[in-house]
Amino acid sequence: MNMKLAIIDDNSFLVKAISEKLSFFEDIQIKFTALNGAELLAKLEENHNLDVLLMDIEMPVLNGIEATAVVKQKYPHIKVIMLTAFDNDENIFNAIKAGADGYLLKEVNPSDLHQGIIETLNGGAAMNPSIALKTLKLLRNPISFELKTDEEIKLSSREIEVLEQLSKGLNYNQIADNLILSPSTVRKHIENIYTKLQVHNKLEAVSKAQQKKII
Repeated sequence: MNMKLAIIDDNSFLVKAISEKLSFFEDIQIKFTALNGAELLAKLEENHNLDVLLMDIEMPVLNGIEATAVVKQKYPHIKVIMLTAFDNDENIFNAIKAGADGYLLKEVNPSDLHQGIIETLNGGAAMNPSIALKTLKLLRNPISFELKTDEEIKLSSREIEVLEQLSKGLNYNQIADNLILSPSTVRKHIENIYTKLQVHNKLEAVSKAQQKKII
């Protein structure tokens, strides 16, 4: 069985390292390499007679997750194995949603990489153990994962007090008097609240805090 591969990674040193790992195996043929998703798609237009893509995630122009989604739509026969430096939960989740067939860490040894490619072509999924474990956790508890990506907002009790006063339509000086603070301290608290809530004005701050049930 002769397996036709392409390697997509913006780090040419890593492309070389992966090519070298695969050079031990006579049944693997590297058809081309690409530096990002856009270059990959251009090369696939010319030749999509490929079995497997080894795809980096973090790349300029078009990242690996976006590229995977396009490849799966246009060339469903091509298997995609994500090769990444980090087993980051959000990346795993998004890559799998985009249609990735496997997920390995870049430091994978040659025989595991070769085995992973064969397994994936035979309808399995190449996955290194730490990623498989995280994937199981995500599947068991997708709700907490989805909430986690929408960053948890932690306001101090003092910031919540300031926000409650703001929601009553009070100005800085009135809030300062009510909470026995200086107006400059109130201003500092409000700046922190805006940063944490990722908002730009009082109205947005109050409505987001109510939406998140902070006040």
